[in-house]
Amino acid sequence: MSPIFDFFFGQYADYEAYQIVLEIVAVLFGLLSVLFSKRNNIWVYPTGMISTAIFVYLLYQWGLLGDMLINGYYFLMSIYGWYIWTRKVDAAHVTPITYTTKKEHQVSAVIFMATLAFVYLVYQQFDKWTSWIAYVDTVTTAVFFVGMWLMAKRKIENWVYWIIGDVISVPLYFYKGFTLTSLQYLIFTVIAVYGYLAWKKSLDNNLQRSLK
Repeated sequence: MSPIFDFFFGQYADYEAYQIVLEIVAVLFGLLSVLFSKRNNIWVYPTGMISTAIFVYLLYQWGLLGDMLINGYYFLMSIYGWYIWTRKVDAAHVTPITYTTKKEHQVSAVIFMATLAFVYLVYQQFDKWTSWIAYVDTVTTAVFFVGMWLMAKRKIENWVYWIIGDVISVPLYFYKGFTLTSLQYLIFTVIAVYGYLAWKKSLDNNLQRSLK
């Protein structure tokens, strides 16, 4: 194998073939989920649930508790988000895209701090404070928890949290040895930027129509 190939994919030499296949499937469904989210399409949730369910299994196998918790939370919040996105606010309309309210910002702060505390306790319990990665994992977990909650509420600011978390995750997952997942987060970052712009355009158009 070439040195470049070994640099990017050499870590997979120790993995079982089925684990590599499952990671590829999870990445593909994860990409589909983000694309559907960008388009404000309800399919964001079923595709995302397939991806997160696979990652929960794989991350448990690899002993990455923080990442497993993130994906387990995604799965549960996808059920909640699926309900919110399909809930009728009146006879003809479902929950629309909106800006985050002051109260929701406060709830976001509570979720962020509570997540930091929860992950800290989990890592303490399983003695996972063995490197700087654990500290970065704790912060990214909190960022993603808030982003997922805001996405479920159909708040445009969810994309800001996704962008921050994705940018951190690209080098983090590569350092952990998961090149495919790192590539996934790189693509996520690009899609999240376009997702924010698409949602903002839709939100601005809706606000203009409501003023007419």
